[in-house]
Amino acid sequence: MANSPMNVAQFAAVDAARAARVLNEVREARLAGQRARVAPRPVIEQSWDRLLRSGVDPEHDFRSGLLSSDEVRRRREKSPLKEVLPVLREGLLSVADVAHHIMVVADQDGRVLWREGCTPVLRKADGLGFELGADWREDVVGTNGVGTPAVVRRPVQVFAAEHFVRSHASWTCAGAPITDPRDGRLIGVVDVSGPLETMHPATLAWVDSVAKLAEARLRERHLNALERLRAVAAPVLARLTGRAAVVDRDGWTAAVTGMPYTNRIALPKSPAPGRRWLPALGLCALEPLDGGWLVRAVDEPSPPGSTRIVLDLARPRRWSVTVSGSAGAWSHELSPRHAELLYLLAVHRGGRSASGLAEDVFGDPGRTVTVRAEMSRVRRYLGGFLEHRPYRFCEDAEVEVLLPDDPRDLLPHSTAPTVAGSRGTGP
Repeated sequence: MANSPMNVAQFAAVDAARAARVLNEVREARLAGQRARVAPRPVIEQSWDRLLRSGVDPEHDFRSGLLSSDEVRRRREKSPLKEVLPVLREGLLSVADVAHHIMVVADQDGRVLWREGCTPVLRKADGLGFELGADWREDVVGTNGVGTPAVVRRPVQVFAAEHFVRSHASWTCAGAPITDPRDGRLIGVVDVSGPLETMHPATLAWVDSVAKLAEARLRERHLNALERLRAVAAPVLARLTGRAAVVDRDGWTAAVTGMPYTNRIALPKSPAPGRRWLPALGLCALEPLDGGWLVRAVDEPSPPGSTRIVLDLARPRRWSVTVSGSAGAWSHELSPRHAELLYLLAVHRGGRSASGLAEDVFGDPGRTVTVRAEMSRVRRYLGGFLEHRPYRFCEDAEVEVLLPDDPRDLLPHSTAPTVAGSRGTGP
């Protein structure tokens, strides 16, 4: 029977080179099925067991294809991690650079989306395949500070030969998972890594504390979003009788009327306007609001009225979209790009693909990443009133466009041919 696991952080802080030699002996013995002087730490041994069962080669690293730069940009735009990147940078980068570390932020799939820090260390990371767009899941590259924390859902430090793959044994890393406070879902991992000699026993606690600060920032943003939704909910619920609630897109409750308050209402995986059965309320009518959903029990009378969407482009630089339905109306001010995109969809009621919109707006059908990112932002407030594949207004909505008196004043910033043609300035 092997001895108890050694305290790697303490041992390495005293003599990093000797600790690395001992860990290499432990790894060699474990892979050979022999007894070692000391046992691997439980979190490392469990990782090795998973990898031995899955067939990862400990003697040769495997590198899956890097994501394209466009795909990295697309994932960055979609990832909630971009909202907390300033927190991670402020908490980690200045110290990491001085300590000859790099900061790596990966998404829930283990793909490296951001990588910053000490330039010489970044070059060394390139040699390990630790690059932007790389796949660092545990079952792809072995025990590491990105993939292993994602599996065990807690902070993990991996030192020297605790890495399962031999070529990573000159490296040390400490990573912590970041979860979405709204639903506990893993959204990524933040990792601080560097050459073996840069290991410090406090690194793991440092990285974990910054990851928790990032989660706290996400929680704060969520609470602020609920407060904004309450402002939308108040006039909507004031018009209703019976049981109703306004919830955000994840079902967190902003306000209720005619029913006890509950923190969260379980919504369908892909909510859509119409009648749905919800466990908490039974048969309900769902209607999109700016930033969430109106959930109304259908055993109460529903006010008559159909959905009407008014795209107001009449006032210079004061563009807006107003949605009117059975529960009242709400408005959202539009940026120049969003006003342009919604105008194009209003003109093309049959819908446009991402490449079609890219051609319309930029004259380049290849700029789909930018279009998808912008349409994702539009769908945050128009929700179920916009469909995709292709992008279009929902069929049961009446869409009206208010235009300026002088056609030349229509979206003067836009160079899209359709808009230019409507202004009478097209070819």
